[in-house]
Formats: sequence, structure tokens, C-alpha cells
Amino acid sequence: MPSRVRRFRTGLSAAALTAAALGALLPPAQAAGAGDGAAGGHPDHDKRLQQRLERLVAQDDGPPGAIALLTRGGRTQVYTAGVGDITTGRRPDPDDHMRIASIAKAFSGAVALRLVDEKVLSLDDTIGERLPGQPATWHAVTLRQLLRHTSGLPDYSGDPEFLAILQSDPRHLFDPRALLGFVADEPLLFRPGTLYEYSNSDNIAVALMAEAATGRRYEDLLKVYRPLGLRQTSLPLGYRLPRPYLHGYDITPPAEPEDVSEAVSASGVWASGGIVSTPRELGAFMRAYGGPTLLSEKTREEQLTFRPGDSSEPAGPGTNAAGLAIYQYTTRCGVLYGHTGNFPGYTQLAATTPDGTRSLTFSINTQTNKSNKPALLARLRTVEEDFACALLKDR
Repeated sequence: MPSRVRRFRTGLSAAALTAAALGALLPPAQAAGAGDGAAGGHPDHDKRLQQRLERLVAQDDGPPGAIALLTRGGRTQVYTAGVGDITTGRRPDPDDHMRIASIAKAFSGAVALRLVDEKVLSLDDTIGERLPGQPATWHAVTLRQLLRHTSGLPDYSGDPEFLAILQSDPRHLFDPRALLGFVADEPLLFRPGTLYEYSNSDNIAVALMAEAATGRRYEDLLKVYRPLGLRQTSLPLGYRLPRPYLHGYDITPPAEPEDVSEAVSASGVWASGGIVSTPRELGAFMRAYGGPTLLSEKTREEQLTFRPGDSSEPAGPGTNAAGLAIYQYTTRCGVLYGHTGNFPGYTQLAATTPDGTRSLTFSINTQTNKSNKPALLARLRTVEEDFACALLKDR
């Protein structure tokens, strides 16, 4: 797919809308208080981490702002740099709404794996068994392969017809349950289970299988995570964001930054990337999903069976390996489990220690991935690893 195509509106490129862009049960961290606050003058904050965050924002192609939350037990440290809104100068806040992009895949994974625990679904269930209306050539693909991105399903978000609609009307309201129709006439890319290919189609199929198994809408199935305290987490179909929100920007020097927070409809990504959350709630979710409390020991063993070298999109800190809708990040200081995501205006990381007691969320308000600003991504991953080391060290 071309890296740059016709620009529309006042600056957002259609390249930002490609496939890469489109892609429980613990209490949330304590409310803002003694452990919270921007890093500048707080005695418990690491000045070196703050400086690295500020240098990331200061780059010409860098984000206008960044926010990182380090949570240990019930105590959260909040580091911010730059601004969450260029117009007002307001700093990023742990309770700002934001598009979490492909971290939404961890949510669809959590829904599916809970249904596996409840014996409503099996990891060996196939598309043919649960979704017989999908193309016959896809019928042998299993839920396990979808969750691990080894299904071979072609990615609908790279389909020319889909992209043409998005380019002509970025706020187009798609029927999320019909997204796979864009590639229904295409064969599998490879024999299921033999290769890894990150695909937004996979988690659309996961959500549809969950609906078929339960007779309930995916949006309702997500509500089982309300015990986590996720009151500000939602799955909208439109382009609006709840207030207040972290503004996302298209940064293409020498052009002025363009606010793209509400430029694109979330209906085109749905279960693959449409969830809106906050830095605080994202950490609470990942501590549950990546920790030992959400799933049975047997299902968690399946979840954490990793394929070395297969990375999330964009790649997370350290060396990546792919599990079932979760990734292992082996940093120089230890291992975290989590997921990343990118969407026009946003790049995200949420990770937890394997015991679920500590978490890191790292958000910047511009998009970067391996094909869009790879140099920025390399710098971002370095800073993310610095924060991961701070999370993992004893203190």
C-alpha cells in the first residue's frame, strides 16, 4: 500500500487510515492524590525519566504531549510532558479519554477467553462451526489462530474499497458486523497456524464468534468488565470522543499540527481498535487481563504460550513475542505482558507484570508505527523500556 496518498481535510493523510493505524476483576488505581501528579516537582519522581519524556516531545516529529502511568499496588505515579490540547495548553491527564487503538484487541481477547473458561467457546472452535456464513475457504480457522494472528485471514482494513470509502468520508458509519465482507472474496493468505500476520480481521471474527456463541451483542459482552471499575471505557461507533479527552494530532513537519481526534469514525475498527478509555482505566484492565486473576490456570497457560519474534503493532519495548491477544515484552530489566496500538492521533502501550500487581501505560498523542515515522517509533520504544525498567525495579 502506498505510504502517502492524497491528503484530505486540512492535513490528515489517508495513509494514517491504513491497516496499521486501525490497528476482570481488580479495582482501578486510586484516584488522583498523594501518588499522582506531573513529574516536575514531585519528590518521588525520577528526574531522568521526566527528562527522557520531555526530549521525546521536543523532537520536530514528536508528539505534542505524552503521559505515562506507573502503578504499583494502589499507588500511581503520573509523568507528563508537553500538552494534551495545543489550543488550551492543558497537560495530559490520567482521566483523559483517548483512543486505545489495537489495545482493543486485548479486550476482545478477554471476552473470548472468559467464554472459553465458561465452556461457551473452545479455542478449537472454527469459523465454519460458529460463523458458517463466512467464506468456506475460511472455515477451518480456529479461535486460537484468530487470537494469535496465525489465521491467514486477509486484512479488511487494507482493502481498496474500504480505504476508498474512508478517504472520501473519514466519518463514514460502517456496519461493524459487515466489515469482513470487504475481503469475503479473498482466499486465506497462508495455511492457518503456519505463519504470523497481524490482521484487524482476526479480532472482528473473534467478536462475531463470541456473539454467535452467546446470542448477545459484543458491546454487551464487554460490560462484564464493569467490576473492574471501567466507568470511562466504551466502544463508540461514531467519531465523537467523551469529554475531557487527550487530543490526537497529525504531525507532518513543516505543516502545523492538525487535530485529528474526531476525524475518523470508530465504526471501521470496532472490536479490533474502536475502544475509548483513559490511561488510568487502561492500566486497571491490563493488570487484570495480563495478571493471574481473570482466567483459569488452564486458559491462562494457553493465553501465555508465546511465539518468539512476533510483535504487536507497533512493536512494544524490548523483544516481542505473541500470545493469545497479548504480547510478551522482554526488556533489559525483565518481562511484561501487554499490548500496543496506533490510530490517527494516538500511539499506545499498556503492560503489566506477570503477577498483575504493577502496570505501565504510555500514551502519546500522535501516530507512529513501522511504516509511519519509524525513527520516532524507535525513540519511543527506547523511552518505553526506560519506564518499564522503572516499573520492574524494587522501590
